[in-house]
This record gives sequence, structure tokens and C-alpha cells, in this order.
Amino acid sequence: MRLGSLALRNRVAMAPMTREMAADGVPTADMARYYARRAAGGTGLIITEGVAVDRAGHFGASVPRLYGDDVLPAWTRLVADVHAHGAAIIAQLWHVGAFSPSMVGMTDSLEVERLSPSGLAAPGRPFGSAMLPADIDGAIQAFAAAAALAQAAGFDGVEIHGAHGYLVDQFLWQETNRRSDAYGHPHGIRFAVELVRAIRQATGPGFAIGFRLSQWKQLDYAARIAADPRELSALVEPLVDAGVDLFHCSTRRFWEPEFAGDERPLSAWVRSLSGRPTIAVGSVTLDVDFKSPSGKRHAGTQADHIDWLEDGLARGWFDLVAVGRAMIANPDWAHRIACGEANGLRAFDGAMLKQLD
Repeated sequence: MRLGSLALRNRVAMAPMTREMAADGVPTADMARYYARRAAGGTGLIITEGVAVDRAGHFGASVPRLYGDDVLPAWTRLVADVHAHGAAIIAQLWHVGAFSPSMVGMTDSLEVERLSPSGLAAPGRPFGSAMLPADIDGAIQAFAAAAALAQAAGFDGVEIHGAHGYLVDQFLWQETNRRSDAYGHPHGIRFAVELVRAIRQATGPGFAIGFRLSQWKQLDYAARIAADPRELSALVEPLVDAGVDLFHCSTRRFWEPEFAGDERPLSAWVRSLSGRPTIAVGSVTLDVDFKSPSGKRHAGTQADHIDWLEDGLARGWFDLVAVGRAMIANPDWAHRIACGEANGLRAFDGAMLKQLD
């Protein structure tokens, strides 16, 4: 398929998955081999793990970054390795906002003041500081600078992480955006729109801009930023006008209907309302979702998902399929599916997360 000026060899994408194995934020040779192996396995589009755009939004020192003078050579080599195997690659730009590794039982390796729209990690959960206008301007420019650095490294585009309760999503969700200025609701979309426009200005035409969105948050799986199609339209239409080329619709289970009384999943609704291509994602070819109690420890295979995915593509519900844990277990997932070998997929085991293979 084509994504603007970008030609993709198939409709299989590697989903972004935080691996935390960078060396003080610099991509390593092991990381380059990890991504290149999925490209060699037939994947059409590689979406990197979340990449920090500045220190304030950096999840931790072992998460890769797209700021600082020392990262460009490593990213350039990594991108070239992926391209050598025929895949496209985009970098997911990530600012965590009012979130910390400590909230999910991890050690926070960076001592920074966390910033967010209203100093809230979730409803009734204060954390860090509310952003001043200068902080908002600085964050937008950080995203734009990171996108320009990604372009200099040879990336085919970027994806804005606007999901899961991190900074961009905290502006979109009324429960974490209690501002009374121009960036508050009912215009919470303004921050994301200005961010997209700044990236487009920094990179020019032809550089793909994706946007990842979700209803659920890390701290609230039942959260909803759009209660109905009208509210969802009010979210995606301004982003299209700003320059978004592709929407990555993050759900825990790709097949679940989004609104009552209609069978279509989130990816189908966004595609219909935005007129832009969408990516479906969530437990593809696995029998348990990542956020379930056992999802990080083990997941068996679910070969009948292939029929569901083919049906969704045929019905125009989505344009690409992003594969996460199943592609950690099966770097050649795309080749296997193309050869009709879904029943032979290897199950996912949590031990696989401890190394880059």
C-alpha cells in the first residue's frame, strides 16, 4: 500500500514496544539487529519503541531518545539496516507527561520534574507540575526537533504517541486536562494540533506523520475520551487538517466493537471519520491481551485471527495490522502468514522480554 509518498510492501507493521535496552538513550547494535531481523522477516513497516523527545518527557535512561548530539550516528545505522531488508521505519515520539516508572512498580532512573496539562496523572491523582505556557511551547518544539532529527537519520516518518495517558493524551482527556486557558477543554485538541503542525513545518511534505490514539490509559483501562462517534470525529478531524497521514488505533483487543449497537472496532470508526488510513492493533494472533494479569508472562497463539484480519481489511475497516508480542516470538511473522503457516506460530513467553532477539 501507499502512505503518501511512502510505498509499503505489505500491510504488516511491527507495533511499538518499550524494551528499555538503550545505552543512556543511545540505540545499540543489538537494537539495530532486533529491528532488522523483523524487517528481514517480511514486515512492511517498523514502528520503533517509544523514543523520548526531551529529558522532561523521558521515561528512563534505558529508553532511546531523539535529542542530544550523540544519537544521530546510531539511529542512522539502525535505519539503514532496516531499509537494507526492504522495510520502512518510523520513530514513535514519546513524552510521558505526568507519569513515572514508579507508578508501574519500576525504578525511576531519571530525576526530573514531570510536567502535564494540570499536574494530574489521573483523576484525583496529582503528580508533578502543571505546564506553564513556556513549558507547552518547549514541548511542542521538542517534538518538532525530534522529528527533524529522525528525518536526518533517514526515518520514513514519525508517529506521535498520543495514547495511553501520556502527555499528548493528558491534554485530550478532560479528566487530566483541567486548564482554563486556550489549551483546556472544550479545545483540548489544540496542543496536539499545534504539535502536528510544528512537525510538518520542521520536516516538510512527504515525511509521514502518524498519530497513535487510544481510549484506555495506563492508570485507567475503562477511560474514554470519546463517548460516541461525534466526539471521536471532533478529535480526529482537526488532526487530519493539521497534517496527520495515518492513525494507529491502540486497543487491547483489535476485534472489539467500539460503540454500542455497531460491530466496528475503533480502527474502523477512525478510518471512516477521518478519511485517513488506520492501523489495527491489540493481541493479534494471541489468546490473551498484554494488560491482563498473565499477558506479560505468556500468551498462546490464536491462528483464527488471520481470518478476522483478512475480513477487516476486505471491509475497509483498517489498512494495516500491527503485531506486538507475537512478533517478538516470531520475527518472521509476516513471512509465516504469507506462507499460510499461522498454525505454526511460536507462543509468546515473558522470558523473551529479557533480551533482544
